[in-house]
Amino acid sequence: QVQLVESGGGLVQAGGSLRLSCAASGRTLYAMGWFRQAPGKEREFVATINRSGGVTSYTDSVKGRFTISRDNAKNTVYLQMNSLNSEDTAVYYCAAGSSVTAYSGQYAYWGQGTQVTVSS
Repeated sequence: QVQLVESGGGLVQAGGSLRLSCAASGRTLYAMGWFRQAPGKEREFVATINRSGGVTSYTDSVKGRFTISRDNAKNTVYLQMNSLNSEDTAVYYCAAGSSVTAYSGQYAYWGQGTQVTVSS
């Protein structure tokens, strides 16, 4: 019962930064996650945040570089990505679920994705 729309992707040089946004429709607050998928690879967990924003979790490869946050007044979740490298190139998806989790199967709603390409 929620629609998610990602934005903010693009082409960036290695070492650069991007901020992704995920705008949600609907009245219910959800735990949110970011996932990514590179060509020929499985979808990979990136980060998650609980409803209030006080609990976050990250996959090891992005710890210290990425920050997930949310602004519930705007129904928007963000992924600040710093120190990007070629391994971060993927389509990034946001998702909504009932709790913070790294498992994609526990998220009920998904956005359409936004492309992030890191050149090197």
